[in-house]
Amino acid sequence: MLSVNYRDSRPIYEQIADAIRQQIAKGVLLPDEKLPSVRELAAELSINPNTIQRAVRQLEQEGYLYTVAGRGTFVAKVNHEQSPRRKELLMKFDKLVAELLVFGVTKEELEKRIEEGSSEV
Repeated sequence: MLSVNYRDSRPIYEQIADAIRQQIAKGVLLPDEKLPSVRELAAELSINPNTIQRAVRQLEQEGYLYTVAGRGTFVAKVNHEQSPRRKELLMKFDKLVAELLVFGVTKEELEKRIEEGSSEV
């Protein structure tokens, strides 16, 4: 189930793309599974279809989705280890860790947070 948080500072299309990415990563959406149409998702979320289309287009470029003309949009088989999104997130993580170390956060504190965070996924 996708949802939109209007208080979130991120654009709505990014929220939608992130939610779909997470559902793919968690196995909620499986390879070759058909997604609802852009119009169906737009109606369900009460947002403009162009916003959904922008999220879908972004996910297609990243390799998470593919579209078959006349049939719909489907979940792609994703190699998470080679995902551009993974590389992007790891770069952000590295920058955050470097800054946290400057502020005196210890390796042990970071490891504890990682352990606690992995149990939420």
